[in-house]
Amino acid sequence: MTLTRTVCALMLLGSVLSGAAHAQPIARNATAAGVASNSVVTDTRRHAPDAPFSFRGIALGITIDEFRAGATVRATPVGSVPICETDVQAGTLGMRLKSHDSLSVACRWAHRDDERWAVSQAVVDGTPALDHVLRFTRIDGQGALRLYEMSFVIDELTAEDLRDMLEDRYGPPRLATRNAAAPGAMPMYVWENAVSSITLCFLPGTRNGTLTYLLKGSDAWMKAVVRQWQASGADAG
Repeated sequence: MTLTRTVCALMLLGSVLSGAAHAQPIARNATAAGVASNSVVTDTRRHAPDAPFSFRGIALGITIDEFRAGATVRATPVGSVPICETDVQAGTLGMRLKSHDSLSVACRWAHRDDERWAVSQAVVDGTPALDHVLRFTRIDGQGALRLYEMSFVIDELTAEDLRDMLEDRYGPPRLATRNAAAPGAMPMYVWENAVSSITLCFLPGTRNGTLTYLLKGSDAWMKAVVRQWQASGADAG
C-alpha cells in the first residue's frame, strides 16, 4: 500500500510554521476525572515545551542507530524488528536499497513470514495501522541520521479516538479545520510545540486518517540540500 501521508503533511507545514490564525479550539465537558487529567497535561506542557513529540516512547530527533538498537518496537506481530533502506532485506519489503551516506533513509517494522520478510503493522492507539514509515535525515549537516518524521495510515474510528486522546494530552489543536461538507474536504488537526508538530488528517473518500509526527526545520533542510545538488549538476553539465 502506498503511504498517503504526504498530502496532509505538505498542505499543513506552511500553515503551521506561519502560525495559523484560524485555530478552532474544541470544547469538552469538564468532569472531575477530566480536571485531574488536564492538570497532568498542563504540567507536561509547562515542563517540556521544547522537547520533540514522541510516538509511544520513540522521540523525534533520535539517531537511526538509537532507533535500531532500542528495544522499543511498536508493531505487531511480536518479534517485529526495524528494517531500513540500508538493509539488504529492504528490497523484499518494496523499499529502495540505499547507502549509509544517503540524504534520507526510511525504516519500517518487519517480521519473518514463511521464510521471507514481510511488513509488520505499527500499533496506533491499540489498533494495527494500515501503513507506516519512519524517516531519518542529517539535519543541519550533522553526521548522524536523525528521526525527522513518523507517518501512519489508520482507520477512521481509530483516527477519531486518537483525536480525542491527543486533545486530552496536549490541549486543543493549534489548527483545526473540520468542514467535511465541501467536496474533497480534508478535516485536519495540528498540535505543535517549539520544535515539532503532530498532524491528524481525515482523507476524503476512504475517511482513513493519516497521523504525522514531524520535526520542524527538517523539510526545509532537505529541500535546500536537493536544490544545491541540482545546481551543482547544472553547472557540471
